[in-house]
Amino acid sequence: MSELSSPAASRGRPKDPAKRRAILDAAKGLFLSEGFAGTSMDAVAAAAGVSKLTVYSHFSDKATLFSAAVEAKCGSQMPMPMFDLEEGASVAGMLQRIGEAFLEMIDSEDSVRLMRLLCGMGGRDTEMAQLFYEAGPRRTLTQMERFLRRAQELELLRVEDPATAAEFFFGLLQGGCRNVQVLIGCCEAPSEAENRERVAAAVQVFMRAYGTRE
Repeated sequence: MSELSSPAASRGRPKDPAKRRAILDAAKGLFLSEGFAGTSMDAVAAAAGVSKLTVYSHFSDKATLFSAAVEAKCGSQMPMPMFDLEEGASVAGMLQRIGEAFLEMIDSEDSVRLMRLLCGMGGRDTEMAQLFYEAGPRRTLTQMERFLRRAQELELLRVEDPATAAEFFFGLLQGGCRNVQVLIGCCEAPSEAENRERVAAAVQVFMRAYGTRE
């Protein structure tokens, strides 16, 4: 059986969330150490302590499993409700929380290891790179665009192009060589206090650019 095909999953039987977590944890470790092409569903099953059929019953193929592992990582640190803007909420306050969560996520050990792995492959594993982008950065940008559109609807921000504004916000957070320095190992990840200050400065600039003016 090829890596990207699966047997039909049994129907009507509820899936065990503990096994799903075990599979995702095992997959994360293997993808980080072996890459996408070098990781097999057999290896994931063995590392998770489950059968190959169980892996396929939760995840239809390896691409789905990899995307789920990336989404689980993003969802644990930047859950979708974080981007839900309700009437009366402080846009600046929400931007601060989003920004701090974003920096914590990209500076995490798993994120740094994965980015180093992708860069080290030099474009040889394009499927892994594309899956990562869609499940990680693209997901985050999409949620940020949704937040900014809502802020525009509530007349809390003036955002004509939410996609560009979303990239601008995250660009402010990563600006200069900050993230590059962490990735190449010439400096440690900033502290929470340093990140808090950086986000506050980025939010101030962003609000000046997109805030409503009476």
